[in-house]
Amino acid sequence: MRIFFLLMVLVLFGCAENISEEDTHTIVLFCPRDDCGKNLIYLINQSEEVKCALFDVDREGIISILKIKNASVVVDNINYDQRLNFTIKDTKFQYMHNKFCVFDSSMVWTGSFNPTHRGDSVNNNNVVLVRSRLLAENYLKEFYELQVGVYGGGLKTKRSKMTLNGKLYENYFCPEDWCANKIIDVLDSAEKSIHFMVFSFTHRKVAEVLIEKSGKIEVKGVMEKSQNSKYSQFDIMNKSLDVKWDNNGANMHHKVFIVDSEIIVTGSFNPSINGDVNNDENVLIIHDSVIATKFEEEFLRISNSSQDG
Repeated sequence: MRIFFLLMVLVLFGCAENISEEDTHTIVLFCPRDDCGKNLIYLINQSEEVKCALFDVDREGIISILKIKNASVVVDNINYDQRLNFTIKDTKFQYMHNKFCVFDSSMVWTGSFNPTHRGDSVNNNNVVLVRSRLLAENYLKEFYELQVGVYGGGLKTKRSKMTLNGKLYENYFCPEDWCANKIIDVLDSAEKSIHFMVFSFTHRKVAEVLIEKSGKIEVKGVMEKSQNSKYSQFDIMNKSLDVKWDNNGANMHHKVFIVDSEIIVTGSFNPSINGDVNNDENVLIIHDSVIATKFEEEFLRISNSSQDG
């Protein structure tokens, strides 16, 4: 799988300066089975310019290659250590919870994956790699805000919707774009089904729309069991829809909604109040049934191995 992916990168991505915005490609990885860490190392090594906003990074190989390539990196202050002395750490109380990189101003790597040993080897995660200068511009603007110390805020995304290869992509950053409202709009549009895989779920309004939709369409979900608390929406949703605790001994770390097997919501954003109004987060919404099918397969794999509430 790893070798196949790397060859595919070489064939599809080529030289960025020869690619038009209409000629874009999106690749999806699921960790740990797709060797997300090794693919990230490869992409960093093949790029001339690397800019990353990472909540946590502790894999020695990734730290080393970021330093060798003189990458610009922002990390959350709670995960800063001396090995990261070449990075910038956030300075506010909220989480800088992003997990994205931009390569050569033309490729975006985002999703739920923290480049840590656990994130790479045992946790369930996803990565979406999109070649698009339009999308890269959005992520670079967010990166530059973080780089100069603008945390937990910033300018609203001017170009939040774009068409890549005939498919609609939506891109938002929290808290400035009110990400929960964007996700609620997508969920409310569902006509057939909603499937979700969520690490932390404490946002009541998002839960309420799922409960309301469950009376009309199929709504199923899997949640990370270690996040069971008095704030979790598991119990209230479990009364109305099919929701399970995951059965991964580590973490089911996805932050994913799949709507009508046509639309994917992914990124760093857990449906929580902190994620919505305090943390620095990003959301990518992809309207593409081919990509949605890949996420449906991941959902079924995790759901089939999970336990009822």
